[in-house]
Amino acid sequence: MNKIELFDTTLRDGTQGEHVTLSVNDKVRIARRLDRFGIDVIEGGWPGSNPKDHEFFETAADLHLSHASICAFGSTRRAFNTPDEDPNLQAMLAAGTPVVSLFGKSWLLHVIKALGVDRDQNLDMIAGSIDWLRQNDRRVIYDAEHFFDGYKDDRGYALQTLRAAADAGADVLVLCDTNGGTMPTEVRQIVADVCGEFAGCAIGVHAHNDSGCAVANTLMAVEAGARHVQGTINGIGERTGNVDLCSAIACLQLKMGYDCVDPEALVMLADVSHFVDEVANIMPIDRAPFVGRSAFAHKGGIHVSAVMKEPRAYEHLDPKLVGNRRRVLVSDLSGQSNVRYKAEELGIELNGKNEARRAVERIKELEHLGYEFQGAEASFELLLRSVRGQDTEYFTLDRLRVHSEEGESGVGWSEATVSIFVQGHRELAVGEGVGPVDALYKALQAALCRFFPRLEAVRLVDYKVRVLTPEDATMAMVRVLIEHREAAGDRIWHTVGVSRNIIEASWQALTDGIRYYLLHTKPIQPARPQLEALAAE
Repeated sequence: MNKIELFDTTLRDGTQGEHVTLSVNDKVRIARRLDRFGIDVIEGGWPGSNPKDHEFFETAADLHLSHASICAFGSTRRAFNTPDEDPNLQAMLAAGTPVVSLFGKSWLLHVIKALGVDRDQNLDMIAGSIDWLRQNDRRVIYDAEHFFDGYKDDRGYALQTLRAAADAGADVLVLCDTNGGTMPTEVRQIVADVCGEFAGCAIGVHAHNDSGCAVANTLMAVEAGARHVQGTINGIGERTGNVDLCSAIACLQLKMGYDCVDPEALVMLADVSHFVDEVANIMPIDRAPFVGRSAFAHKGGIHVSAVMKEPRAYEHLDPKLVGNRRRVLVSDLSGQSNVRYKAEELGIELNGKNEARRAVERIKELEHLGYEFQGAEASFELLLRSVRGQDTEYFTLDRLRVHSEEGESGVGWSEATVSIFVQGHRELAVGEGVGPVDALYKALQAALCRFFPRLEAVRLVDYKVRVLTPEDATMAMVRVLIEHREAAGDRIWHTVGVSRNIIEASWQALTDGIRYYLLHTKPIQPARPQLEALAAE
């Protein structure tokens, strides 16, 4: 049987990660997205632990998911409670979910030190809790917490805890590497042993990534017989995180032949990853396998040349299978193959090897000065067009001035004056802002909007400064990277500037962003009536 049941705990275990916070609405949005993707069980939280999770389960009752089941999480009963009196079990039942995930202790260290009970009491707590939940018509997924550590400490007792759960009616026995310290070879051997001891029982795995082995451990567990996989999208979670379901699903389905999600849904994998990061307000990891921006990015010229001839030469699979795409980076390591590929991607026709060679030489010169075009493709496109002799100036600088002051209340403000020429007409504008760059951009936009009204829709959404030569102190070269966005639209582009003067570097990046927008926005020239009216002023 090659079908894998996918259990997502992003909404519960994932939120235990540092800097990860989800509102009830966030959790609902993610649950809907996971359902569309094809996750089988979505663990929504611990209803007995906090008001937010309690509210989520109330909301989840009206979700009407098409595929997934919502699951409530909790622990076995406390030592001196009966199941029907235990607040935690009562809260799990009150959550109204068809599935519950119940964790219990497998390691004697925790049984004796953490719970303060003896071996037999722990077994009774496990069995009694599961039996009570089963009597109340719940599907029970039993999480054997710290199972691998418990197994290595006392194999016999660890297996006894599983037997207590299985005999009480647990639907799945999940082996948890809670501390994340077990090695892949150990996981394979232990899971194989458990599968042999519990033939006919569904076995699952729940891996943490403290040793960097969570994906490998999950794959080994499945190879040894596990058919239920728990994890989180992008591997978020406590400490170093849980197994990354994005990597695990891609490996299991595309590399090992297991059935995780519908093949048509697998192409949404990168989108699901980015969606969760966006909702959780987490910066995506570019180098993440399969789904990261850099997962299929090529920089070295030899690599790009080979990929253009045969993608398999440097790509382990077609990026489209997981909803990603190939990217070719341009840097001082680039050859003509990189430039030709990027030019074709941008719809720019380079005339022969001469233009490609000149572009490579110019890129190498600029990167030696500190420019970096990997994150500034708009500036790179303008560079290519200039090499071809295309005019993308649209306006030229006459002069600019920026100054900042402190007011009586101590609040700072900046003012910028910009004088530019547009087709021979001189325009002067002033802008005020919360800093010199903000003021400069407002002045530039004010000067240009008379000619190009659509520029009012352009916004700066990110501004980064990198000191390139810190040894030069205040005379250091700096690189400015700016992200621009069209308001009420999805268009985003990035530009770069480099100088020893941060205002000059910012001006380069700002003007590149505007020129790029004008290049791709019609009309790209001021209307003749406008120019005639301005000339008459």
